[in-house]
Amino acid sequence: MWRALPLATLVALMASCSDGATSLRSGGGGGSSGDDGSSSGAPGSSGSAPGSSGSSTNPGGGSAAEICVATINEYRKTMGLAPYARWAEAEACSDGQAKSDGDKNAPHGAFGKCQEQGQNECPGFAGTPEKMITKCLEMMWGEGPGGGHYEAMASTRYTKVACGFATTAKGSVWSVQNFR
Repeated sequence: MWRALPLATLVALMASCSDGATSLRSGGGGGSSGDDGSSSGAPGSSGSAPGSSGSSTNPGGGSAAEICVATINEYRKTMGLAPYARWAEAEACSDGQAKSDGDKNAPHGAFGKCQEQGQNECPGFAGTPEKMITKCLEMMWGEGPGGGHYEAMASTRYTKVACGFATTAKGSVWSVQNFR
């Protein structure tokens, strides 16, 4: 079950970079519940991300990009929202943004280069792209209404999402989720 994090911890986890781009710092686990005290996870999941029960299976299986889009859409489904289309044409560009940002240790440093209108970023996570993305998206969704990451994931302004991934020379994984 989600518990509200102390403000200092929450601030340390989040970094807002611009109106259309938000990043989430890795290192902590958790999030916050909505004002009504309800869990922000999927119904029946005890606040867990869809498919993040600790097992090795991921929603939709397959590539990290497929897992990313499927996970976002599982969260959207809990709110009765239409799924985002997978924006496959922008995935190579999104991979390049993740690589550039990771190499420079600069979240959203390449924002806008893929003609996206909004962007979330998971900077410097441990693990494989297929494993880290569900944890990062769970943290973002856990912000609830008013949180920039949550708002991009739950937006009706966007219709598609491209997920990009890159692993730095030091082994950390960066991921961008570009919305349009």
